[in-house]
Amino acid sequence: MSQTMGALAAALPLAAGWGVHSLRLRRRIEAARLDPLTNLMRREAFEARAGRELRKHLTSVVVIDLDGFKALNDTHGHAAGDVGLVIVAARLNDWAIRMGGCAARLGGDEFAAVVTTAHHVDLLSALEDLHETLCQSFTFDGKPVELGASIGAIRHDDELAGTLPVLMRRADEAMYVAKESGGGWYVAEGLDPVRDTVNGRRAGRPGTGREVA
Repeated sequence: MSQTMGALAAALPLAAGWGVHSLRLRRRIEAARLDPLTNLMRREAFEARAGRELRKHLTSVVVIDLDGFKALNDTHGHAAGDVGLVIVAARLNDWAIRMGGCAARLGGDEFAAVVTTAHHVDLLSALEDLHETLCQSFTFDGKPVELGASIGAIRHDDELAGTLPVLMRRADEAMYVAKESGGGWYVAEGLDPVRDTVNGRRAGRPGTGREVA
């Protein structure tokens, strides 16, 4: 009995140490999946989650790009830009959760979401609500600050079922149509691309070498 108790006593520190190590490892993995500034999912985590959401079929993929973000940084500084990103991320996340989906920061001032939408009219109403929400001014250093948003979306259902990369590209193209029109939202029709890409990205997006201001 004494030998058994001794073995258990010796094993307890090892078990406790492994438990702490496992907890730290899980936290590191989770942290790697999240954007450190906004606490939204990064692209890789979002793609995994969105892929599962698309199995529901009655879903929509949404891509958002902020309007006036460079001017915000130039006028008020990068601290104001960071505050703007955090506020936009929180608003987008709340909207996505209400819509039964999830949101992510893809990089810079570009965001994405996948949400549940049973009908086309539901998506239009949801996008109107999202645009109004994201464009609400916020306060920085005691002063009101304005930001705009261009939103592109595409529905995914039994009649228009595409892979996530295809849907993301079409939503991105729809977002660019909205941006060319001065902001707002636009819903893509069909899965066939309508713009050229460079290295797998729509020409004009960051990283293509043919950026649009």
